[in-house]
Amino acid sequence: MSPALALAAGSTTLRSRLGQMLVAAGVLLGLVVGGAGLALTRVVELQDKVTVVHFDAITRADGAYVRMVDAETAVRGYALTGDEVTLEPFERAADSATTFASLAEDSEARGFPDEASRAARIAADAAVRWQEEFAEPLIDQVAAEGVESVTPEQIEAGRTLFDEARSGVESYLVELRELRDATGDELANWTTILSAAVVVLVLAALAVGVTLWVLLRRWITAPVAALAADARAVSSGDLSHPVVVTGPGEIAGLALDMERMRRTLVDQLSALEESSREVAQAHERLTEQAEELRRSNRDLEQFAYVASHDLQEPLRKVASFTQLLQKRYGGQLDDRADEYIGFAVDGAKRMQQLIQDLLGFSRAGRGGGVQEPVDLADALAQAVDNLDEAVADAQAQITVGALPVVMGERALLVQLLQNLIGNAVKFRHPDRVPQIQITAHEVGDSWELRCTDNGIGIDPQYAERVFLIFQRLHPKDVYEGTGIGLALCKKIVEFHGGRIWIDPAQDVGASIRWTLPATPASDN
Repeated sequence: MSPALALAAGSTTLRSRLGQMLVAAGVLLGLVVGGAGLALTRVVELQDKVTVVHFDAITRADGAYVRMVDAETAVRGYALTGDEVTLEPFERAADSATTFASLAEDSEARGFPDEASRAARIAADAAVRWQEEFAEPLIDQVAAEGVESVTPEQIEAGRTLFDEARSGVESYLVELRELRDATGDELANWTTILSAAVVVLVLAALAVGVTLWVLLRRWITAPVAALAADARAVSSGDLSHPVVVTGPGEIAGLALDMERMRRTLVDQLSALEESSREVAQAHERLTEQAEELRRSNRDLEQFAYVASHDLQEPLRKVASFTQLLQKRYGGQLDDRADEYIGFAVDGAKRMQQLIQDLLGFSRAGRGGGVQEPVDLADALAQAVDNLDEAVADAQAQITVGALPVVMGERALLVQLLQNLIGNAVKFRHPDRVPQIQITAHEVGDSWELRCTDNGIGIDPQYAERVFLIFQRLHPKDVYEGTGIGLALCKKIVEFHGGRIWIDPAQDVGASIRWTLPATPASDN
């Protein structure tokens, strides 16, 4: 059976069984969770009514009742003594009628039963009558006529009015307490329902979990374990071990695909071994070629070094004797002879300089120096000091920013800075005082340095060519030199793990930028 047929035959059964099982479990758990959520919502609502709404209403009613009793006692005391101090409780409770009126409005707003709202309204009306018909007239009477003017009939009438008000308040409190008790009973019932729902939810979750574990073990875990055992046997190197196609649906298809993959691996193994042998042979040849290249480079460096030394002595003799010839016979021969002697002297000098530059270029970066922390500010100062005469003749102005400390060979870094400043002085503009600026800033894990001048500049099309050895952009009779300076700068920078380039964005003069790796020792 092909993998496609295996998937078509088994996946429907496995998916349908898992789907039916999960749907049934989801419906069961959903019903239980829904019932528990409804019970929890109802419990929270009823608990809020008992602990907040009803408690607050009873507390306010009790407070109003206490203030009303204090006010009645204060009025009777004032009727007996005439002392206005005794009226303080009445004055503090002067708004007791308003309080009961607000309780009645609050009862209606909170949706209390009509009996509670009616009792609150009766209590509020009785309190108003007691205050308006007894308390306030009696206070005015005592204040105007004295305590002797108060009659027992007035006191009795006030007591009757107060009893009505008290009876109304007590009725209101009874209604509130009955309402609270009824709500508490309902809260207890819903709490019992919620507890039962939680128990049912736990039992349902356990039943669903056990069922899922049994079915998944039968349908998935056991076939996967068998497939894993076959896979481990194959992965351990026994490619001849067959992968048995077992299990429902997708697992059977996966097993069949693994068996096909095993067979493909067996077929490819021989080809891979052959390929490995070819790669090993190629690697061996590449190693030999790399060693030959390193040997060739060493020979070339040795040749350049030896050739430079061997050429020094005969060239020195040529230069010395041509200079003696010029000194002794200059002006004694014809003009053409003097010109020829001048050509010989100039050629000998340039050849000496070329050999010296070539020798310096071959020595740069050969690893003979000591890597140490180099303060580029000190290195620049030494480079400028070496160029003191050329800088003074050109009246060049050199501006230096904050420079870092880097790891490198001090002599090479001095040579790098000396070549860059020397070029800026050499290729100055005839109409401008040379302005040279050296700056540095940190970029990532490197220092980026920049040498900017206001000289004749470098055409962008020659931005790469100027770093090649013996490459000149100007005739030797206009600007002296051998064309090795910037090539040596490039070799020094690359030896220190950086790169150097011409900044094309410079409008006036030239801007040469280069990088040097930043190290912990490079902090200023």
